[in-house]
Amino acid sequence: MDGIQAVVPGQRGTDGGPDGGRVPHVPGFARRAAVGTGTSPAGTPLIAGSLAGSLAGTEFTGTAAGSGAAGASPKARGKELRERVPRSAHCRPALAADRPDAVRAVEESNRGRVPELAPIRVGRMAASPFAFLRGSAGLMAQDLAGTPVTGIPAQLCGDAHAANFGLYGDARGRLVMDLNDFDETIVGPWEWDLKRLAASLVLAGREVGASEEVCRAAAFDTVGAYRRTMRLLARLPALDAWNAIPDEELVSHTDARDLIGTLERVSAKARNNTSARFAARSTEAVTDIEGGGRRFVDAPPVLRRVPDAEAAAVAVSLGEYLKTVSEDRLPLLARYAVHDVAFRVVGTGSVGTRSYVVLLLDHRGEPLVLQVKEARPSALLPHLPTAGFTVPEPGHEGRRVVLGQKRMQVVSDILLGWTTVEGRPFQVRQFRNRKGSVDPATLTTDEVDDYGRMTGALLARAHAHSADPRLIAGYCGKNEEFDEAVATFAVSYADRTTADHADLLTAVRAGRIAAEQGV
Repeated sequence: MDGIQAVVPGQRGTDGGPDGGRVPHVPGFARRAAVGTGTSPAGTPLIAGSLAGSLAGTEFTGTAAGSGAAGASPKARGKELRERVPRSAHCRPALAADRPDAVRAVEESNRGRVPELAPIRVGRMAASPFAFLRGSAGLMAQDLAGTPVTGIPAQLCGDAHAANFGLYGDARGRLVMDLNDFDETIVGPWEWDLKRLAASLVLAGREVGASEEVCRAAAFDTVGAYRRTMRLLARLPALDAWNAIPDEELVSHTDARDLIGTLERVSAKARNNTSARFAARSTEAVTDIEGGGRRFVDAPPVLRRVPDAEAAAVAVSLGEYLKTVSEDRLPLLARYAVHDVAFRVVGTGSVGTRSYVVLLLDHRGEPLVLQVKEARPSALLPHLPTAGFTVPEPGHEGRRVVLGQKRMQVVSDILLGWTTVEGRPFQVRQFRNRKGSVDPATLTTDEVDDYGRMTGALLARAHAHSADPRLIAGYCGKNEEFDEAVATFAVSYADRTTADHADLLTAVRAGRIAAEQGV
């Protein structure tokens, strides 16, 4: 990916030496280690390549990431990081003195969005403390910036709360369970994703009426599943680790049997969540006199047709999009004609971003709907330097989202790409390609900890695509000290989020900030 490098482990064999030997080292591949040792050669940095490149170009500038004796194994170097960053140190939030209040944080995050949609976003965030967390990735990143980090970078989801995992269809229509939202993806401290996920499980548990004991246990189990999965991946061959934990083994791996019924219901619903179904509900036939085909039907405020000039700008941008799609998919897209464009409100944190749906029809009139969604800079970006990560100027934000998604998922949408519409960067993907999500707010109290274990394992697998799992496994270790610390953090941060949500509700009721609820 244009020079992007992940953290690469050392290899067994004999290094070619400075003169290259018979087989010299090839940049982009791992360096060899001494035969049978499983260690890295002397002088090999802890972070190989620093995940550098045009995707994010992030590197850690603190001392923790560069520690470790020359020749030590990645596991040993991960273990050494405990001396600088004790695992117990992850137990407390570290709120900055200049932390904005809830209302100011929401107002600041609304900047640059479509102004008339801001009340809908506020209304959705005001629905519950969990909903507030969903819409406040930037605020939590600011809070996390003062917490301890090991300096091991990974490709982050950036918004890894419990509702951002789900099902989607692969190229053959089979359902896959994985992370499914990457608007905030960026290279950064792996701990940030995990702490956000753990805190979200506490809030989700409270929303379904679970006891505080159950809520804390859900966070604890989430972290424990992450740690144990990372240890499993550290023991596997690289290729096996990349594709580990197929969906048919996910329930048994995470001991999530209480979720079987819920997953079956979500899967059945996801199989029907297709472009054809969406188009049947959201479009109407166009007469031959008007040009034939179909067009979107207004359903305000969620779906609305756009003026001709705006529709044309979005349609024309698909030409640029085609240059970013894998070439083997171009013949498929060439079989579709572009028929209409509409604006569609999406998500909670995403409300107010410019998001379009584009209706394509094949020769039989069968639909394919693409989503063309504005890609704003990651909400985490301003806070990475505080955590010791330097971040150069980003490139195309749609490219950042797409490549981050491809790096984290085992299999991704075959039509992912990016484009620019009237100077703004956008990502492009299939809309409703058999997507289905477990709504954490509808789980039973017996299911919350099962769901935590499942999502914790999936997050570990996603992080291990960019960070060497041996480093993280070495740091986390075998015992539950890290699990206990992050669970304590999660409960504390859930309390903070609940207070933020209460402040937002007070402001809404006082008329300080406009909110349109129930949309």
